[in-house]
Amino acid sequence: MSSIADLPFSSLRKGDARAKAAADSAALRSGWSRAMPSPNAALMRASFSVIAALVDMAVILATAIACETLYHYFAYGYDGSTLPNLRLCMFAAILFVLSNVMRHEYAIKNYLTLEGHGWRGSVLWSVAFVCALTFGFLAKATEESSRGAFVLFYATGFLSVYAARAALVGVVRRSAERGGASARRVFLVGFESDIDEFTRRYQPWESGMNIVAAVALRDRADAMQDDLALAQASARMLLPDDVFILAPWSRTDVIDDCVAAFLRVPASIHLGPERVLDRFADAHINKIGSIASLNLSGRRHESLEIIAKRLFDIVLAAAGLIALSPMLLAVAAAIKLDSKGPALFFQRRHGFNREPFRIAKFRSMTTMEDGREITQATAGDKRVTRVGRFIRRYNIDELPQLFNVLRGDMSLVGPRPHALAHDQIFERKIALYARRHNVKPGITGWAQVNGLRGEIDSPEKIRLRVEHDLYYIDHWSLPLDVGIIFMTIFSRKAYRNAL
Repeated sequence: MSSIADLPFSSLRKGDARAKAAADSAALRSGWSRAMPSPNAALMRASFSVIAALVDMAVILATAIACETLYHYFAYGYDGSTLPNLRLCMFAAILFVLSNVMRHEYAIKNYLTLEGHGWRGSVLWSVAFVCALTFGFLAKATEESSRGAFVLFYATGFLSVYAARAALVGVVRRSAERGGASARRVFLVGFESDIDEFTRRYQPWESGMNIVAAVALRDRADAMQDDLALAQASARMLLPDDVFILAPWSRTDVIDDCVAAFLRVPASIHLGPERVLDRFADAHINKIGSIASLNLSGRRHESLEIIAKRLFDIVLAAAGLIALSPMLLAVAAAIKLDSKGPALFFQRRHGFNREPFRIAKFRSMTTMEDGREITQATAGDKRVTRVGRFIRRYNIDELPQLFNVLRGDMSLVGPRPHALAHDQIFERKIALYARRHNVKPGITGWAQVNGLRGEIDSPEKIRLRVEHDLYYIDHWSLPLDVGIIFMTIFSRKAYRNAL
């Protein structure tokens, strides 16, 4: 557990003696501790951006040379000319790197996580490739180039860049955890308990934040003004990138005084997170006209996105039913021969906006409960039939839900729906559980491909499942749906904990 006394402290530069004395006085009251100074933080961040850009350029050019060499070796036995292609590859590499520079993609803060590099980078890579093709056509360079080698370069080039970025992200994260990589130099000011809670809960140094100082305010009007004057003088000497005001949002008087004090400091001012924001991963400031608001629950999907997802569901569900129809008939026959009862089992579930519907599954148990009390299947459950154990193990029992997708009750990908009786229990235990009903439930989902399926016998299991479902809701995209479907079929995690 961190405390104010554990926070790093950057030593003051030589200068105004009064400001230094003020800072030293504040340091004693605030419990600052000594750490390595970082006067060249801006230069270090700029150097990292240059290194990251050069890594992309080097990886792209190395991939281009490798593609040219391998393609011509297998296609022509080294008889083919590689120079025209290499020119186009160089043009694409330069465009790609410049595009990333213009979008500030090489900032060190973007290398604290790999999230977003795939989608943003693939778009810029495709644009650079198309521009290179257009340039080659206009310059009549494509007539002498090898189309096969260039297509191979497109397919493997960004994969190489992504792999290099993943390695660089790993290096930056490890450095950040040790306090080495500093994306931002941060100055904290607020009440001692709030500073303590902020550092304990968020561990900001692991996100590349170098906390240069922390000033704890005394909750008395006369003392607070003195503390703010000292904090302002200290901030001017330390030159942080950001100032975080850590006080309850209900204390508007304290926040107003802090803002007024630090407006005189050349740094970005941030209002620290309120505890309620911990429940919402995608909370952000939204502005409609002249009205600014704090958007807690994420944006609604646009009409075109909804249409695209629905068309995606219809096409794949219809194709799946046609392609799998022989297997579906065989499974239905095996169920009938193995035990008494129907081949299909229908159970009420909640769909979009809590609208009830009847979900279709292959019957895998001797019982077909659908009342107020439903006993979940457990490991070694005697109610599971021989055929049922096999089809549950490989997710085959869920395939009839392709009909639910065609009907519009479900989507191919989304939060898995639970029985109504279980919904009522989980909603009382998990505050944000009901948000799962803001989208259509899915045959598979982000939680399932991460191994979070099967019996829910602890609060931790349902909490993790809900967290993954909410991540999917807040980060939905068609490429994510495609990835989840691919993982559902080929990933071992998707078959973990099957009962």
